[in-house]
Amino acid sequence: MSELLLIRHGETEWSRTGRHTSWTDLPLTADGEEQARALRPLLAGRKIAHVYASPMARALRTAELAGLVTPEIDDGLREWDYGGYEGISTPDIHRERPDWFLFTHGAVPGPAGHPGESPDQVGARADGVLERIAPQLAAEEGDVALVAHAHFLRVLTARRLGLPASGGALFTFGTGAVGVLGTEHGRPAVVAWNARTL
Repeated sequence: MSELLLIRHGETEWSRTGRHTSWTDLPLTADGEEQARALRPLLAGRKIAHVYASPMARALRTAELAGLVTPEIDDGLREWDYGGYEGISTPDIHRERPDWFLFTHGAVPGPAGHPGESPDQVGARADGVLERIAPQLAAEEGDVALVAHAHFLRVLTARRLGLPASGGALFTFGTGAVGVLGTEHGRPAVVAWNARTL
C-alpha cells in the first residue's frame, strides 16, 4: 500500500508565538518559507501520486515551495476551528481556564460562522478525508500527500491509527515537518514523524 505523507505548513507569525490559528489566513514568515523549501529534496525522492492541501494560503504556499505543484484543495483539511480561541495562546487561555486542554475540551464558540469544534467533530472531518483518499492509497500508484495544519493532522493521524480523536494529543508536529503513515503487517503504523529528513 502507498504511504500517506502528512506535511505541516511552514512557520507563520502566530505559529511562532503559539497563537491558535484556524481561519485567520496568515502568510508564511521568511523562516516558514525556508522550512517549506527545505522539504523539496526530501519529497523529491518520493513517488507522489496525489497531493491535497488545505485552502489556506500558508498550506498552499508550503506545497508550492516544497515542489508539490497544483495540489487539489480539500476543505476538509482546514485547521481545527478554534472558535473564541482564535489568535489566543494556550497560556492565555489557562489564565481563565487552568484545566483546559484542546484535545479534551475543544474550542468555545467564536464569531458568526466559527462555532468552535470539539475533538469528535474534528475527528469526523478527518475520517471524511481518510475515506476520500482510501482508494488512492489502495491503488498503490504512489504516495498521497496532505498539506495542512498541526492539530488537524494530529487528529487525522490518531484516526488513521484507530485511536479516538483525542489521541492526537500524543503527536507533536513542528512547522515545516513531515509525518509518514504506512503499514506494518497490514495494519496502519507510523513510519516517520516530525521529520525534516527521511
